[in-house]
Amino acid sequence: MKTYHAVKKVKPIDDFQLLLTFSNGDTRLFDVKPYMKKGIFKELKDVKLFNSVHVSFDTIEWNNEADFDPEDLFLLSKKVNEKKYAVTSRTHSIATEPAMKYGRK
Repeated sequence: MKTYHAVKKVKPIDDFQLLLTFSNGDTRLFDVKPYMKKGIFKELKDVKLFNSVHVSFDTIEWNNEADFDPEDLFLLSKKVNEKKYAVTSRTHSIATEPAMKYGRK
């Protein structure tokens, strides 16, 4: 019996790639660039539009209504470690900022 893989989370990352989390728990990387040469997918070269990607039912969709079949997303992506793509927050303090910014010499 074939297992169906629904998309549960999507995160756009650099270089027109998507970090996808599927219903089986896999985190996979999907490169959209090869598809941006035809049809409605050409519009995704606009970074603002590309970043509008969201989960819609069991797959992904952009604000221009472009979408992919969830099974294609699963089969054409590669499994990755989600922690590698986690965004870490940086904290700033007065001690680490340039002194001139705060009027000190």
